[in-house]
Amino acid sequence: MLVEEIMKDHVITLTPDETIETALKLLHEHHIRHIPIIDEDRAVIGIVSDRDVRDASPSILEEDTGQEELQYPIRSIMTYPVTTVHPLDFVEETASIFYEQEIACVPVTRDGKLVGIVTEKDMLYTLIQLTGTHVQSSQIEVKVINKPGILPQVTQVFGKRRVNISSILIYPYKPDANYKVVVVRIQTMNPLPTVQDLEEAGYEVLWPKKPESPYDL
Repeated sequence: MLVEEIMKDHVITLTPDETIETALKLLHEHHIRHIPIIDEDRAVIGIVSDRDVRDASPSILEEDTGQEELQYPIRSIMTYPVTTVHPLDFVEETASIFYEQEIACVPVTRDGKLVGIVTEKDMLYTLIQLTGTHVQSSQIEVKVINKPGILPQVTQVFGKRRVNISSILIYPYKPDANYKVVVVRIQTMNPLPTVQDLEEAGYEVLWPKKPESPYDL
């Protein structure tokens, strides 16, 4: 998935000479948390967050505070330089930027000009779509040996019941690097027949756990 598929292309912006008060009003009016600061060529030269503006605003708890702080130019509190991404960058790579740099927003630029923005909320919604949790489904986790060609073998078992697969994810099996965990979401509310098929095919199903028989107690 590409950044251009999830980014918002309508971006509220400010120029560096506009006031902190203007930024405060825009944040409240549009219910946003970040505002890119651009120059006359729409190049991103900074960014401000709702926290930056809040920290620069007069405290309501202090008496006789003036409002002159709100008239300072936004350049006085903006963060720069700014990490940006390209519309054709992969969403997964952008997620790594969020994690590694501990940021909650990245402007999207093409040819040095602002064309969009991606926030942590956009990333979380994309994760929901990629994992298939936004549709009614059941999750099955299968422990498999870490070798080429194993995924087609596993999915072939799912085809026996003709259930629709919403998503497939693979992550390491921490106790043993020789194995992986294949997480499959299928569009059925009763995954137990498929679980039985997997176990009969020799796979270890980590989830869902089979209900305990009273004879096992």
